[in-house]
Amino acid sequence: MKFKQNDGQNQRIERISTSHLVIGIDMAKEIHVAQATNFRGIVLAKRHLSFTNDLEGFERLQRWMAELQQKHQLKTLIIGMEPTGHYWFNLANWLSDKEINVVMVNPATTKRNKENRDNCPSKSDPKDALVIADVVCRGYYYEYTRQATVFQRLRTIMSDREFWVTNSVRMQNRIIRWLDIRFPEYTSVFKDWTCKRSLATLKELPSPLDLQSLSVSEVITSWRRHMKRAGGSTGTQKAAQLISQAKQSVGDKTALHEAKQDLERLLEEFERIIEILEKIEKDILALLSEIPMANQLRSIKGLGPIFIAAILSCAGDLRQYAHGRQLLRKAGLNLAERMSGKHKGQIKLSKRGDATLRKYMYLATITLVGTNPVFRQMHEYNVQIKQMKKQQSIFKLLGKLARILIGIVQRGESFLPEKVTSNYAQAA
Repeated sequence: MKFKQNDGQNQRIERISTSHLVIGIDMAKEIHVAQATNFRGIVLAKRHLSFTNDLEGFERLQRWMAELQQKHQLKTLIIGMEPTGHYWFNLANWLSDKEINVVMVNPATTKRNKENRDNCPSKSDPKDALVIADVVCRGYYYEYTRQATVFQRLRTIMSDREFWVTNSVRMQNRIIRWLDIRFPEYTSVFKDWTCKRSLATLKELPSPLDLQSLSVSEVITSWRRHMKRAGGSTGTQKAAQLISQAKQSVGDKTALHEAKQDLERLLEEFERIIEILEKIEKDILALLSEIPMANQLRSIKGLGPIFIAAILSCAGDLRQYAHGRQLLRKAGLNLAERMSGKHKGQIKLSKRGDATLRKYMYLATITLVGTNPVFRQMHEYNVQIKQMKKQQSIFKLLGKLARILIGIVQRGESFLPEKVTSNYAQAA
């Protein structure tokens, strides 16, 4: 993995100054805890503030901060919090609407800094809030900016899709388990059990006992209740194979009535989820049509709408990134290495970023290598000429994809294969 990362990409231009009141907030479901320090990390309040996760609590926090600013004559306010779970979201948006500077602190950073003040591994909400304030004082944070409404809508619908995809996989695994127990020979007839003819079989004749005494024409007749083209040479062949496998099946035959009821419920739920996913994907396509940069990204052959929607939902407006390295860091795809003296450790991905963005960037790269001639050519060059391992080449191309995405959006142009290959050859 040789794409280059620059740790300076996440450094802030504005530094914490003597005029700053720094607030660290430890988020919770019902009661948040805030601590206040100056730019040197010296605690300014006699006691931490506990406030509720509602409008009354938010306004109490605002009054408390205003009093501290007036008392210590601090003109600038910066509030740090961890983006853990979803409890931070409403408070961050409420503060942003009031044009108060909100920044995010990586939970891994606070975890590794909790012993700095007292050299003690103890943990409490007030201490965590103080550690967050300390981290902000040293500048280890990133700005929180609310994305445009269309990107927020896209993030919501993609989050919804992830939930239903997970449920779909769960249902499929349950159905495969059912077949492994009741009819283990089934997959030798239908490699894809989700095809129409297979689903018709599972609804009408799921058990080997249902098939053993039937003829080929009777099996095809049962299929016609669920599909129009049930017969033909393919249908006749599949029916004959099913009957043959059913006669020699070693599947479990006990509690068959209850097992069939279980399968019926699983199939109903699976088909319901598939309908939901189809509706969601139509909504995603409609939403992408409202985002001009999505059309630019569609010019990359093989980068389908789901990949584009996933990247934009996690990364937001790509115009806010100056370089592909920032997108890689957002996904936790920047490199981490351990070195000490003569020891040189293995280089690994930091994985300090959005796991969903990381997943879809990786899957998109693999898909492009298989479907896009340009990426396939670069992959073959890496493996055959530069003697890279295949996985190493994939991660190098992942960095290339990030730079391409940011580049075409920043320049407002479509994907140009000849430009990519010429630049790649020069870099190589």
